[in-house]
Amino acid sequence: MKVVFLVVLLCSLAVSHVAMASEVYIKDVKIAKNAKGLYSFNVTLLHADKSWDHYANVWQIETLSGTLLGKRVLLHPHINEQPFTRSINNIKIPKGVTTVVIRAGCTLDGINSKKYLIRL
Repeated sequence: MKVVFLVVLLCSLAVSHVAMASEVYIKDVKIAKNAKGLYSFNVTLLHADKSWDHYANVWQIETLSGTLLGKRVLLHPHINEQPFTRSINNIKIPKGVTTVVIRAGCTLDGINSKKYLIRL
């Protein structure tokens, strides 16, 4: 009975690990505003990049209502570089917007539903 329980437990842990492996985690976001009022975003991502068929390939900046303000497309896997940081510059933020949403995604699962909120 103990052996069956152990096998079931190990299998469930393996399945949950595989499910979590495809999520792109936003580890950190740093922002800066330049003299022209435009913003730079440095976003650090963590993902279990596996191959050219499954890797973190995008992050984007949105308003709280979902309007896309900027998008950074990643063109290759970062298998041996985790976590990694990429930037986007000269993002215009509409007047009155004080918080933006960062979302990321991968080639296999698309954009995550999980949102990272950051105050400007």
